[in-house]
Amino acid sequence: MRELAGGPIILFDAECVLCARNAQFVLAHDRRGRFRLASVQGEVGARLCREHGMDPRDPLSILLVDGERVRRDSDAVLAIYEGLGLPWRLAGVLRLVPAFVRDPLYLWVARNRYRWFGRRETCWLPAPEYRDRLL
Repeated sequence: MRELAGGPIILFDAECVLCARNAQFVLAHDRRGRFRLASVQGEVGARLCREHGMDPRDPLSILLVDGERVRRDSDAVLAIYEGLGLPWRLAGVLRLVPAFVRDPLYLWVARNRYRWFGRRETCWLPAPEYRDRLL
């Protein structure tokens, strides 16, 4: 899979307003251009979702695929923010909270994201300067 060779891939729900805003935030603050994005609604994202046990038609989590390592739920979010550098890296202090406490909170927000933040009629697409980072 040549997609895996270019650095970490964030699999996100491009129909979710919260998820799309987070993707925009990552693109804007990833100064090194480390992260790439794949919508679970797209061909590459859907395939990666299925390979890692998530239904792309009902994405309940964010996935961070970094080579053979896959992170999900709050662990994925923290790894992304840690990868953005300072000051966002400071979110890593939340790792002091055990995942069995963090993940239920993350999943509660994930289950309610459309109701609270909205759902797009069409998938979000990045600005032209970021198109090379979208798979």
